[in-house]
Amino acid sequence: MNENYRKFLLEGQQAGLRYGIGTPERIGRGLIGSHLGAGTGSSLDFMDHREYEPGDDLRRIDWNAYARSDKLTIKLYRDEISPHVDIILDVSRSMAIKGTEKARAALGLSALFAQAACNNNFTFATWQAGQICDKIMNASDQPQAWDGIEFNYRAGCDESFRSQFPGWRNKGIRILISDLLWIGDPRSTMSVLSEGASTVYVVQLLAAVDAEPEFAGNLRLIDSEDDNSREMFIDAIQLARYKQRLNEHQQNWSRSCRQFGAKMATIVAEEIVDGWHLDKLVLSEILKVL
Repeated sequence: MNENYRKFLLEGQQAGLRYGIGTPERIGRGLIGSHLGAGTGSSLDFMDHREYEPGDDLRRIDWNAYARSDKLTIKLYRDEISPHVDIILDVSRSMAIKGTEKARAALGLSALFAQAACNNNFTFATWQAGQICDKIMNASDQPQAWDGIEFNYRAGCDESFRSQFPGWRNKGIRILISDLLWIGDPRSTMSVLSEGASTVYVVQLLAAVDAEPEFAGNLRLIDSEDDNSREMFIDAIQLARYKQRLNEHQQNWSRSCRQFGAKMATIVAEEIVDGWHLDKLVLSEILKVL
C-alpha cells in the first residue's frame, strides 16, 4: 500500500477525535455503553405481552398474568443492540485522480468515521468495494494498521456489490464513501446497501474538478476507469451541460436515498482536507460534534 496513504489515514483518525457517528433514529440510548433497538430480545427493558405459542421459552411466561386471566402470556423485552458500523470505501480509479485531494480525503474520511465510531463505543469494520466488496486487511483495528488499499478498480460499486453480497453486520449502520460517478440506477445499489441495515449513510466525495470543471478549449479526455481517450472541444455550453447532468445525477441519488430511508451528503475533497471541518456531514446528521 502507498505509504502516503498511511499519512492520510492518521490525519483522518486525528480529525475524528472531535466527532461521533450520528445516532440513527431507530436506535435510542439505553444502558451505559449500550443502545436499545426497536425489536424484542432479552434485555431488562419490559415492552409488552403476547399469547404463548408452542416452542416459546417457558421462563418468559408471566405466571401472575396467568393467575388473573387463566391465559398463558409471554413477556416481551426490548432488544439491546451494541451498534456496529460498516464503512465501505469505493476503491475505483476515479477516487484517486492525480492532481486532486480525492484519495487523501477518501482515506481520511474512512479513518475519521472509524474513530467517530470508537468515540460512540460502537464497533466497526472497514470494507473496500473493488472487484468484490471485502474487508480491508485489519479492518477492525486502528486505521494506521489497515493495509492492502489500492485505488485500481475499473467499475462502480454497483458491480462490486452484485458480484457477491458482502458480509455486512445485520442491523448495523452502513456508510458508503464514493464519488457515485458511474452509470446505472442508484436504486439497485441502495437495495443491496440497505438490506438488513438499521441505517445507511451515503457520502458523495468529489474532487473540485469533478464538481466545478473550469478547463476549456481543445482537450484530450482520458477515462480514469478504462483509460479510453477522446479528443473534445470544451466550451461554456459543454461545461453547462456537464454541470446539468451532474446535478441530475445527484438528484437521482438523493431521491433513491430518501426512498430507502438513507441520508446523503455531497462534499468536495479540497474543501475538507484543510482543517477537516465537516459542516455538511454534521448538518445532515451523519456526524455529530462531540
